[in-house]
Amino acid sequence: MKYADSGVNIDAAERALARTKQAVRDTWDARVLSDVGAFGGLFRPEPGEPLLVASVDGVGTKVKVATAMNRFDSVGQDLVNHCVDDILVQGAEPLFFLDYFAASKLSEDILPEVVGGVAKACRENGCALLGGETAEMPGVYLPGEFDLAGCIVGRVAEENLIDGRAVRAGDRIWGLPSSGLHTNGFSLARAVLLDAAGLEATHVPAGWQQSVGEALLAVHRSYLPDLRAIWDALGRQAVHGLAHITGGGFYDNVPRVVPDGLCARIDANAWKVPPLFQLIAQRGQVPAPEMYRVFNMGIGMVVFLPPEVDLQELPRLAAVPVGEVTTGKNRIELILPR
Repeated sequence: MKYADSGVNIDAAERALARTKQAVRDTWDARVLSDVGAFGGLFRPEPGEPLLVASVDGVGTKVKVATAMNRFDSVGQDLVNHCVDDILVQGAEPLFFLDYFAASKLSEDILPEVVGGVAKACRENGCALLGGETAEMPGVYLPGEFDLAGCIVGRVAEENLIDGRAVRAGDRIWGLPSSGLHTNGFSLARAVLLDAAGLEATHVPAGWQQSVGEALLAVHRSYLPDLRAIWDALGRQAVHGLAHITGGGFYDNVPRVVPDGLCARIDANAWKVPPLFQLIAQRGQVPAPEMYRVFNMGIGMVVFLPPEVDLQELPRLAAVPVGEVTTGKNRIELILPR
């Protein structure tokens, strides 16, 4: 199976987005410092002030797994942590958050649980939850289903901005482990495991300590504590680049922070792929290139550092050396598992 077989076509989405870019750019003035396609949008309110970094995202069809498991707090945490990671890659720390919850009919039980998860993650990330919007839209959403999205705003001093321009040939590339699928690829994961393979969300595969549904609902990690530990130990300028491995996997996310003329050479044999990804690949006969374009495959954040830095000296991070930066025409070269 491929992602398109589950109803999601990444290439078509990219073509559609490309047709919107000029309309977006037409709204900008000199205060906008990023281009379309950055993990977060950069805005300078006034000269000399810290930059504001904003991002908006959702949790996709992970909400359907939450409904199947009758557990709704974790998707709220997923939403916040995903957005935190998206602005973190530019060096920003969160200021405040807003959420959007929509359903055919608001549930007096589900909504408080979801927002409780949002609030929990906001507290953990030092981020104020200012409020949000709830919407009842019968006819747009099916009965019993809901959608969840959120917007985050953070800030970073301009001298601490991380945008990939510091990445150099010879830099080492490190991976920080993910907690699972995070918030991407769930349409394919559900199509494989719950539809094609016919597994129940409560099914516990041989050798596992949790059910398929529990593994799918593992909370998206916030990498803010890890990056703070790196900044505290090495200084802000030591981090040359960061890539959050979200939708588009390695092939679409890593190149976003690699300058022209350089190549991030990543060896996927450097880490062990977690069982959940192995199960999806096996049950769906999903080709390896497709897996690494859809999923994070066990690495949720990629860190570019000078060659002399060894992140394994900070053992709490469990960082894995996964590659190096070389010269080359392609911004990424991924060596797939043997």
